Amino acid sequence: MAELPQEILRRGVHWRAPYAADPAVSRGRLYPEPDDPARSPFQRDRDRVIHSNAFRRLKHKTQVFVHHEGDHFRTRLTHTLEVAQIARSLARPLGLDEDLAEALALAHDLGHPPFGHAGERALDEALSAYEGFDHNGQSLRVVTALERRYPSFDGLNLTWETLEGLVKHNGPLVDAAGDSLGPYAGGPLPYAIRAFQERVDLELQLFASLEAQAAAISDDIAYDCHDIEDGLRAGLLILADLEDQPLTGPLLDAIHSEHAGLERSRVIHELTRRAITVMIKDVLGESFRRITDAGVQSADAARRAGEALIRFSPDLAEAERALKQFLFEKVYRHETVLRPVRLAEVLIADLFEALLDDPSLLPEDWRQGLDAAETLQTARRVADYVAGMSDRYAISEHQRLFDATPDLG
Repeated sequence: MAELPQEILRRGVHWRAPYAADPAVSRGRLYPEPDDPARSPFQRDRDRVIHSNAFRRLKHKTQVFVHHEGDHFRTRLTHTLEVAQIARSLARPLGLDEDLAEALALAHDLGHPPFGHAGERALDEALSAYEGFDHNGQSLRVVTALERRYPSFDGLNLTWETLEGLVKHNGPLVDAAGDSLGPYAGGPLPYAIRAFQERVDLELQLFASLEAQAAAISDDIAYDCHDIEDGLRAGLLILADLEDQPLTGPLLDAIHSEHAGLERSRVIHELTRRAITVMIKDVLGESFRRITDAGVQSADAARRAGEALIRFSPDLAEAERALKQFLFEKVYRHETVLRPVRLAEVLIADLFEALLDDPSLLPEDWRQGLDAAETLQTARRVADYVAGMSDRYAISEHQRLFDATPDLG
């Protein structure tokens, strides 16, 4: 596990590293706007995300457990806020721009459809003849087209750095030859990303900023730790299940040793708290080492480093992979989770098919400019509409259009 250098602990709140994204030299916005004297460009991006309709709808979108299963389970919104907190905890001691890291954390899930990955799978299958569906591409579409709040443009008109980080936070999307990488290898890039790339070059062959990398690993930390907590609360896990995990086992031993007889609810909270702390400290130590070894002295140099620099140490990376596999088997594939997931996929597929067959069922503002003869345009419009729904709105729309609606309870 990487050690946390004392140099990091001594840094002041306002220290900025040479490799940080600098809002003073931002590459700007698609539509030029006057500067705000009270806020940096990245602060404005963060604020625009928070005030967007898509951000508010995250309150009623599934993380793992569907929205009505209990008030204390994470929703897509509470998960997003937790990611943002962790991202700032990484950005500040590393000297990164906290506002950009936070903006990216807050925006990273805006494109998720209702019912989490179940909704994404259903839309991707329904759109198989129309270039598919990808939540990352949809997030870009939300902030560049679907939010309609400003008189002079569609979207939120975010800075180049925020758009770049939103699209590439998990790494480059293409290689030097332009061939797709990662989850898109062997096929085309998502429709929304390709379409926007024709307007603005997001340098898809390079890594994103270190702020984007910090937001991405914060997402991993948040859902690893908090899915443990929700799994325990739901009764899908017991504490003994976690004793053999290389990350959580030593933490549980220490908690039991230091607080004998501690009530279960406090043990769970303390385990979550300690796991997050361990992972943050490890990322800080390992990232500081990698940045130093790479000799990175600018944000562009970080993009061209050839690898992600915000990383877990090798030992913790292995422990984190084991934890993910454990959660996949014990939580995500548990019948309590899978049953509503399967029904949600049916519900989303029904909605898409009904609206595609009869676009007149769309709300009036969604029908404007729609040419029913343009099948691809219609399919993408329907997908945008369905993807923007909250869980409960999707259920109510299904009830409006169909005689029987799956019971997700």
